[in-house]
Amino acid sequence: MTTGLLMGVFDLFHVGHLKLILNAKEHCDYLRVAILSDALVRQFKGHDPVIPQEERKTILEHIREVDEVVIISDTPSRLTEYERRPFDLFFSGDDYRDNEYWKWEKAELNKLGADIVFFPYTESQSTTKIINKIRNEEIAL
Repeated sequence: MTTGLLMGVFDLFHVGHLKLILNAKEHCDYLRVAILSDALVRQFKGHDPVIPQEERKTILEHIREVDEVVIISDTPSRLTEYERRPFDLFFSGDDYRDNEYWKWEKAELNKLGADIVFFPYTESQSTTKIINKIRNEEIAL
């Protein structure tokens, strides 16, 4: 049985998140979704989540493709999460393949027998693409 992990804030439910869940489930038998606690959302986003943690958990538990929902209350790390609850595939909705940290982390996960699978969002949903677009527009000015 192949276990997949999808980990993230999920403070805004948009079509990209649902599409990511559907894509991930096609690649694994068991899909675990880890959401960040409200405190971590505030820490990383600088504001309260749009949807509180228990409500996010309930919504995800009602999505047929999601087999398990866990809440992360400490610093989110794929390697730490692997130690707690091993998985075979980690799914990412953003494409950080050129990011040195992701290359290192992918190599570390590979040593443990897991892999990272990217399902990049569309241009309007991808954090990486939005940041690059802003940078390019600033350079063009």
